[in-house]
Amino acid sequence: MSIFTLVWNYLKARPLNTAINILLLSLGIAVITILLLFNKQLEQKITENARGIDLVVGAKGSPLQLILCNIFHVDFPTGNIKLNEAERFAKHRLVKNAIPLALGDSYQSYRIIGTSQKYAELYKAEIQQGNWWKNNLDVTIGANVATLTQLKLGDKFASAHGLADGGHTHNDHQYIVVGILKPTNSVLDNLILTNVESVWEMHEEHAEEEEGHAEHEHAADSNFIPSPLVPSVGKGDSLKEITSMLIQYRSPMGAIQLPRLVNSQSSLQAASPAFETARLFSILGVGVDILMGFAYVLIVISGLSIFIALYNSLKERRYDLAIMRSMGASRTKLFVSILLEGGVLTMLGSLIGLLMGHGVLVLLSGMVEETQKAGINGFIFYPEEWIILGGSLLLGLICAVIPAIQAYRTDISKVLAGN
Repeated sequence: MSIFTLVWNYLKARPLNTAINILLLSLGIAVITILLLFNKQLEQKITENARGIDLVVGAKGSPLQLILCNIFHVDFPTGNIKLNEAERFAKHRLVKNAIPLALGDSYQSYRIIGTSQKYAELYKAEIQQGNWWKNNLDVTIGANVATLTQLKLGDKFASAHGLADGGHTHNDHQYIVVGILKPTNSVLDNLILTNVESVWEMHEEHAEEEEGHAEHEHAADSNFIPSPLVPSVGKGDSLKEITSMLIQYRSPMGAIQLPRLVNSQSSLQAASPAFETARLFSILGVGVDILMGFAYVLIVISGLSIFIALYNSLKERRYDLAIMRSMGASRTKLFVSILLEGGVLTMLGSLIGLLMGHGVLVLLSGMVEETQKAGINGFIFYPEEWIILGGSLLLGLICAVIPAIQAYRTDISKVLAGN
């Protein structure tokens, strides 16, 4: 009989103890795995979605809310800002690019964003079907939007007022899908993109009359200067509003001067994505640390349980070990068999825990729409999981050292004489 068969038979002989030890360890490993996957993917998504955006300018309020709403689209706007006031900073010498965002409507909880095509360029978006939006009420939709809403090219839909389900539906004006984006693994996958004028049209009375009147004035005015943010309207328009403006700096000096300039010399607010996301991670880190601590407690309890199980089983098996020694088994073989038993227990618990952790995220991504929108994937594996496996194996060996030493020191004559 090989040593592996012997160890396996010992584990099968105590099914309840074996199952409890494996369950305790697997629960702790599963929690750690879920936190690892969630943290890694969330951090990656946040970094990718904020890449290329140096500053967000919007209405006064919470800077973190400004970032969450206008970069990650998971919160509500702090308010609107005047277009002419935003233009003051759009053409500042320290600004390389300024991208307008106009929010206010949604479709089946997917946000409709009025913006320019520079916004899509931030995420290197490419068209999968159709084209980019050109005319008012044209929309180009993200990959997840197309999949989950079943919208196709040429489909029309009415948006709902607000950024959540249940808002007033704008049935008089319907958007038309003219393009579908390739998956970008960014927030863009969950957005419906159009021009800023479309968002204005949905929320202004007599929009068509005003638009026609404005076009007439523009045609008649040879001195018409287009807005640097929305070229269809004149520069300095004091009536139009947008939700926010995303800014890219021309030089590192912008990070020093521009936020202070916006916050001190205007009614607007400037928020740095880098600073606010770092603050967000510090807030989330408290809850993660608590859960991680709970997982480590489970693992320590599991280790103690394995130690106690091996120690107690050794007393029951002293006669068996003595017989093995009398039949030619070496002390080293007994020592290794106990170590192997602890290693097998922890390895099984770790493998089951890793599978449980990935399985939970797979189920969540399939059942919870918010998890799917966030792009959390249970099928991604990280190198740190090898560390988890190695650490659990080391834990099993440590827990088995004392019982293994006792098995090594088994005195054949005393044990057999006592029986």
